[in-house]
Amino acid sequence: MRLLFGLVLLLGLGLAGFAVMKVQGQIDQYRLAYEQEAEARAAQVPLTDIYVTTRALRFGEPLKPEDVKLIKFPEADLPAGAFREEAVLFPDNNRDPRSVIRAMDPGELLLETKVTRPGQEAGVSALLSPGKRAFAINVDVSSGVSGFIGPGDTVDVFWSGRLGDRSITKLIQTGVKVIAIDQTADRDLANPQVARTVTVEVSPNDVANLAQAQTSGRLSLALVGSQDTETIVESIEVDQSTLLGLEERVENQQRVCTIKQRSGGQVVEIPVDCPE
Repeated sequence: MRLLFGLVLLLGLGLAGFAVMKVQGQIDQYRLAYEQEAEARAAQVPLTDIYVTTRALRFGEPLKPEDVKLIKFPEADLPAGAFREEAVLFPDNNRDPRSVIRAMDPGELLLETKVTRPGQEAGVSALLSPGKRAFAINVDVSSGVSGFIGPGDTVDVFWSGRLGDRSITKLIQTGVKVIAIDQTADRDLANPQVARTVTVEVSPNDVANLAQAQTSGRLSLALVGSQDTETIVESIEVDQSTLLGLEERVENQQRVCTIKQRSGGQVVEIPVDCPE
C-alpha cells in the first residue's frame, strides 16, 4: 500500500513539473514574440538625435555643454526650434555661450525660444519676437493689478482721460504680452511685486499709440486669465453718463439729465445734475 502511494505521488510530481515547464516555455515564447514586435515597431519609426537638459536651469544662467545631452526622438514629432547638432548649439566651442531665458526642468527639450543667441545676455531684447518693440507703461498699485502682473502674462490696456467736456475710459489695446516688470524679465518670480513700470511687447505702430495715450491721459492694465484664449474683446468706451445710466436731452437749448428708477410697476425719470 505504501509502495502504491509512493508511486502515485511520484507520478503526480512528474506531471506537475511537466506542466510548469510547459507553461514556462509558453511564457518565454510570448516574451520573445513581444520583444521582436517591439524591435520591429522601433525600426519602423525614424528617430533622430535631439538635445535635452540634464539639470534644472533658471533664467539668466549661461548654457554649458554639461547641461545638455542627446536622446533619440521620433523625427516626425520633432518640435520647431529643436537643437540637433552640437556645432549649432555651442558654436566656436561655446566661446560666446547662450543664456537661459525660460526656466527648464531636467529632461526638458531644448528649444530656440528658451535660450538666447550665442553671446546674448538674458535681457528684454532677447525676449522680443521678430518685428516687435518694447514699451514701458508707468503703473502703480491700482493701475498695475496690485502687483500681480508678471513677465509672460497677457494684459488689456485701458486709457482714461478727457475728450472735450467728457471724461472717458476706453480700451485701446487687447492681448498685450508683458515681458518685464521694472528691470526684471524673469518669469520665475516667486512673489508678486508692486511695480513702477510694466514693459510690454507691441508693434512699432502700437508704440506710437501707447506713447500718445500715456502723455494725454492715464493707462491702466487688466490681467487676462491664462486659460482665456478664445474671448474676443470688442470696443469698449465708458463715460460718466454711461456709468451712471444717465440720459441727456435738450429742452429749450438747456441740457437736462435724468436717471430712470423703477417705482412699483412704473419707470420714473428723475432729473439730476449733468456731469461737467
